[in-house]
Amino acid sequence: MAGGAALAPGALLCVLLWAAAAAGGSPAPGAFGRVYRGAVNISAERVYAFAYSSESGQVDAVRVYVNSSSENLQYPVLFVVRQQKGVLSWQVPLIFRGLYQRTYNYQEVSRTLCPSEPTPETGPSDQIIFVDVSSMAPFNVAYELLVTRLENFQLETNKAFNFTASPSQPQYFLYKFPQDVDSVIIKVVSDAVYPCSVVSVQDIVCPVYDLDHNVEFNGVYQSMTKQAAITVQRKDFPGEQFFVVFVIKPEDYACGGSVPSSIHGNVNRTWNLQRMKNLQVTIVPSIKKSVYVQAMFFSFLSFLSFYLGSVVVAFVHYIRVRRKASSGRLSPEDGSGIMTSSHPITASTPEGSSYGAIDESGSSGGHQLSSPERGPPAGSDTDSSVEEESDFDTMPEIESDKNVIRTKVFLYLSDLSRKDRRIVSKKYKIYFWNIITIAVFYALPVIQLVITYQTVVNVTGNQDICYYNFMCAHPLGVLSAFNNILSNVGHMLLGFLFLLIVLRRDILHRRAMEMKDVYTLDYGIPKHFGLFYAMGIALMMEGVLSACYHVCPNYSNFQFDTSFMYMIAGLCMLKLYQTRHPDINASAYSAYASFAVVICLAVLGVVFGKNDMWFWVIFSMIHVLASLALSTQIYYMGRFKIDGPDSDLGIFRRAAMVLYTDCIQQCSRPMYMDRMVLLIVGNLVNWSFAIFGLVYRPRDFASYILGIFICNLLLYLAFYIIMKLRSSEKLLPIPLFCIVATAVVWAAALYFFFQTLSSWEETPAESREKNRQCILLGFFDDHDIWHFLSAAALFFSFLVLLTLDDDLDAVRRDKIPVF
Repeated sequence: MAGGAALAPGALLCVLLWAAAAAGGSPAPGAFGRVYRGAVNISAERVYAFAYSSESGQVDAVRVYVNSSSENLQYPVLFVVRQQKGVLSWQVPLIFRGLYQRTYNYQEVSRTLCPSEPTPETGPSDQIIFVDVSSMAPFNVAYELLVTRLENFQLETNKAFNFTASPSQPQYFLYKFPQDVDSVIIKVVSDAVYPCSVVSVQDIVCPVYDLDHNVEFNGVYQSMTKQAAITVQRKDFPGEQFFVVFVIKPEDYACGGSVPSSIHGNVNRTWNLQRMKNLQVTIVPSIKKSVYVQAMFFSFLSFLSFYLGSVVVAFVHYIRVRRKASSGRLSPEDGSGIMTSSHPITASTPEGSSYGAIDESGSSGGHQLSSPERGPPAGSDTDSSVEEESDFDTMPEIESDKNVIRTKVFLYLSDLSRKDRRIVSKKYKIYFWNIITIAVFYALPVIQLVITYQTVVNVTGNQDICYYNFMCAHPLGVLSAFNNILSNVGHMLLGFLFLLIVLRRDILHRRAMEMKDVYTLDYGIPKHFGLFYAMGIALMMEGVLSACYHVCPNYSNFQFDTSFMYMIAGLCMLKLYQTRHPDINASAYSAYASFAVVICLAVLGVVFGKNDMWFWVIFSMIHVLASLALSTQIYYMGRFKIDGPDSDLGIFRRAAMVLYTDCIQQCSRPMYMDRMVLLIVGNLVNWSFAIFGLVYRPRDFASYILGIFICNLLLYLAFYIIMKLRSSEKLLPIPLFCIVATAVVWAAALYFFFQTLSSWEETPAESREKNRQCILLGFFDDHDIWHFLSAAALFFSFLVLLTLDDDLDAVRRDKIPVF
């Protein structure tokens, strides 16, 4: 070496090489398991050679442990490990950078060398490893070196393995797929939450990225506190083997922890063994393809059974109707006698005024109803522009003043069903056509976005983007959690079934109208199916958008899962109100505009609702004022108008007059007692929600708004059923069964809903602490069962609204009270 150095140009290089040779720079034989101590400087380095023999088919892994007492960052000790096909180098102290450029220095470092596996054809081979130790320090720097061969480098299936790691001492192990296993789940657990760690799955490629600053460069990875799980498929690794890498982060910020309070600013600290973490890894086989098939059959057959049940109910109903028709018992009961279809009806209000009636004798003694439902030929629902919805109120003012009729103390259905049936039906059909348009324009960008999310996850390998239940996430194709998507099939199937049920009723109603059946014309609740069709479409779209959300569930796209839930709750309330107020219900345009405002508020809540007090103040004020305005409209049946004199002060004068006359002069008993009770309770509930939001400011703003909608819907439904029973109306077996089924299924569904399996309100690592195993068929988790049960519960809820007033089909409309 000295002779070669003499020929080299440059006096300095000659001196250095000569000094290195004189100091023993030639490789020194090394032994595995022996600690070597020494010192190096600018003129003295050490080279160790470790030789071993590798058997055919055997994977040999070597781990190098080094230590240096020096804390001088200007002159670190440099370690270079040379192998047959690669070079690995690092320095001691090893420096890690954290948040805000904080640095953490470690004096003890151990690294696993990339293993070399000889091919079966070559047979046993001799391997040699060179370890070079050097430093540019002008003084001696001490070091320690230990090289060992790993005995437990290859992980085994269904066998737990315990080990310890730290930021400067990462670990990785090899796993080979058994012959009969196509997919495995890597489960990692730890008793300690911190230090924060990263679990990575990487292909058999050298070098292995096993430090904090490069672990994300290759493969699939997750951050971890106490639990992590990664599903790995054989098809993703052509060599049918992979490395499982474990890295401890120098800070806990990424896992929801805080930066140590003793660290402020750009200060160098030596941490050494303060961030050791004990880990246990177990690799278990995942489910087989047959389980996927069973799960899909279970999902579809479970909901197709609802179709079978609906066919049976329809057939039984058909048989009963035929038997009644053959026995001539199809006559409406008005409570005072039986009337045939040849007898028109006469009605008068409790006040003595006649309305909505046809005089039996055709004399002038009674007010003859020019029934819009009788006027034009039934079934002639043309699309004439004259019949389109407009601002023109089709209720003939010459017959009766709306202000007189709608402000009576005792209202009956005939008071609020005076408009032309065809035009009112067309008004409600707009709900159906508008929601289809909304669904298309809303769903397409959502689908594109979640496809992009899934692509990013697959390309980058960053599994912290999506908040799955990784303990029960079964991939299929490009989808990471197919089970969460499959479980939404119930919403689509049951939504379509509800559309079929509504279509059947609609066809039967149209036939009865064509026959000018008096029961259809003048008895029972007026049949308008536009809102029911819209509810069916909303249920199907809820399934589609929930599936889109679960492609990659996270904080930014949760509103996809809740948008149509708002619409379902709103449509149900509108339908319930429309049942006894068919003439004065909200138009489709105003209803969907209101839903749009709600969704806008939901988006603003996602962006600003975390800590911004001003947003919650504004939202609470809007909530309270909207509740009061809606209550006023409901209480006065839409006839309350703030239209004072020319000056703007007339508005307040009108409001003061109403408060004085209705609250002070008649404080003993409101004019509309039932409505007043409902509205007082409703306002208390809504004000409570507003106060709760203002005080606690929940992070999950979308669920907070959904809770407001659901509570209002349940309150109104309970009020409706109570008033129905108070009015001596009956609950037939089918609606009674649907009410019981709705309550039972909703209770079961909510139980599984509150079994939190993940939470995007926390960091991905903290969310994984909530992950649980599958509980149904080894394929579905608690949240999937929530999807199944909530779909069934919504279906039964819709049936309640559809069948609740079937008992009134034989009751005259002037005998049906409005509440």
